[in-house]
Amino acid sequence: MSAQHACSNTQRGFTLLEILVVVVIIGLLAGIVAPRLFKSVGKSEATTAAAQIDALGKALDQYRLDTGTYPSTQQGLAALNQNPGNDARWDGPYLKKAVPQDPWGQPYLYRFPSDHGADFDLYSYGKDRAPGGSGDDADIVNW
Repeated sequence: MSAQHACSNTQRGFTLLEILVVVVIIGLLAGIVAPRLFKSVGKSEATTAAAQIDALGKALDQYRLDTGTYPSTQQGLAALNQNPGNDARWDGPYLKKAVPQDPWGQPYLYRFPSDHGADFDLYSYGKDRAPGGSGDDADIVNW
């Protein structure tokens, strides 16, 4: 009886074909989901850059209210954390932390006076790190 019991108690595993079918299905699902996920990541980077530009713009506005003018292009965004010229009216720092880099690891670009009709130019070249572009490579600007 124990010999009979041993034969009926065999374990059944997955065949190679079943494993391959599962791997193919997972690959197809990943092929569909991954592009949508990466598209969302690109949108979130652009949204982050726009939010940072907005916050930096508000800090620059506060700087102007205190000193009477925006920092020069040469003084740059560093003027938000350090008095650029021992200006007695400077009442900073205007940021709690250092000026952030854009989501692609590059410094934000600043120009005063503006070339685009705004109070100042504050922008990032985006994912491609080059002027212009569209989609994920589009520039993020304040004007």
